[in-house]
Amino acid sequence: MAVTMNDVARVAGVSLKTVSNVLNDYEFIRPATRQRVLDAIAELGYEANLTARSLRSGKTRMLGLVLSDLSAPYYAELASRLMKAASRRGYRVLVEQSDAVGEAELNALQGPFRQLTDGLLFTPLMVDADSIAARLGKKPLVLLGEHILDPRFDLVTMKNGEAAAALTTHLLAGGRRRIAVVGAYPGESAGSAGLRLSGYRTALDHAGIPFDPALIAPCEWRRDGGAAAVAGLLDSGVEFDAVFGLNDVLALGAMHELLIRGVRIPQEVAVAGFDDIDEARFAAPSLTTVSPGMEEIAERSIGLLIDRIEGLAMEEQGVQVEAGFQLKVRESAP
Repeated sequence: MAVTMNDVARVAGVSLKTVSNVLNDYEFIRPATRQRVLDAIAELGYEANLTARSLRSGKTRMLGLVLSDLSAPYYAELASRLMKAASRRGYRVLVEQSDAVGEAELNALQGPFRQLTDGLLFTPLMVDADSIAARLGKKPLVLLGEHILDPRFDLVTMKNGEAAAALTTHLLAGGRRRIAVVGAYPGESAGSAGLRLSGYRTALDHAGIPFDPALIAPCEWRRDGGAAAVAGLLDSGVEFDAVFGLNDVLALGAMHELLIRGVRIPQEVAVAGFDDIDEARFAAPSLTTVSPGMEEIAERSIGLLIDRIEGLAMEEQGVQVEAGFQLKVRESAP
């Protein structure tokens, strides 16, 4: 005869609810109680039937997370924080990488991945708002990022423009007047790049410094992209005394290129980034950057999604959340 949860509860000397809480990894259980349940499970050889449990409850206690590229340090660090935040609420996270491919993003919205989860955290890059709405179904969805700003959807994002303006103002306060921006096109206005470029231009306007399109270096948001963009600026003879990489990876690539060219940082050129990934603290010199509230983004997005799943968030319109930010001043741009 198969071992049941009732058998585990009897051997452990706890209630059936306590066994359930341990199996769902609820945070607020005394360690001694948790250990008794785990010992009973091991002694009896109990195996939870997750499929049967989800059929009875209609819930899997699994959340979906769709990111474009898990090799990107920001996304990897964010995913880790999201998983920890979910675990504290008794949920697990399944991760899907879309590679910024439209078909993969659509499949995550309506395919088997969606069926396995109670709700979805989604960073769309290729699909539009109407495509998402057409495939939304009844399961909750929380968008992450800046690609889609639509009142129909819950969204947790960062203060891109305000933070970029603050960082640019810091560079200006340090006497920099020719600040190159790596990772945007001169007229870009949408998404992370556009919003951060807009913040940069706002800070220039407030300081009475004219915008120079020659200082904007477009490239892919990778280390080699940042290095190549700065190499292009140096080779073209464009004068600059600071580099603002629109993310830390770009800034680190730019810093590498400057150093191998013999440019002193920060004496000749200051360098700053955006995201405050772990690597920024340990670079040589350490990287000045924006910390965009990654922990708050994780906590607020997980909390909002689970509240929707459990019927605790009753707003019919989408909830829009902007996390706070901090300027991390380090050696590359003191």
